[in-house]
Amino acid sequence: MFIQTEATPNPATLKFLPGRPVLESGTLDLRDPADAAKSPLAERLFGIKGVNGVFFGADFIAVSKSEGEWPQLKPAILGAIMEHFMSGAPLLREGEEEAAGEEFYEPGDADIVATIKDLIETRVRPAVANDGGDITFRGFKDGVVYLHMKGACSGCPSSTATLRHGIQNLLRHYVPDVVEVRPV
Repeated sequence: MFIQTEATPNPATLKFLPGRPVLESGTLDLRDPADAAKSPLAERLFGIKGVNGVFFGADFIAVSKSEGEWPQLKPAILGAIMEHFMSGAPLLREGEEEAAGEEFYEPGDADIVATIKDLIETRVRPAVANDGGDITFRGFKDGVVYLHMKGACSGCPSSTATLRHGIQNLLRHYVPDVVEVRPV
């Protein structure tokens, strides 16, 4: 098994591509060892000193570190990922998946929200996934779009610029009712 790695815009996060599907649908963002109980692989990864976040995408695993240097952490992470996939164990324990957060918006804004969600799904999420993260719609109120950033995007130094200059400008261009974009 050959696992590729890619840098992300967040220097504390590295993207691992095992060359096979990781998560069948959606994404899963695990930010502490207690959350890792949902996944045998996440438990292995959190067992590595310095790992403080694991994010599963469709075909990648983004691992965040709190301490240590990548040249020292990378071999242990690669070993844990390889052992997991070679064992044939499931990624998630029975009945575990990420709960979708509650969305909020006024019923009269349903058409605007549908357009916003479509733009996020087709134009934003694929680009963000390339960087080892995910972004999901959480709400729309008084012209403000609320988005949840996950994986490499969570805590990334450039995430504010991504929100303000990239996503906000895109949404404002196509949806004049959008005034601002904020993280949740």
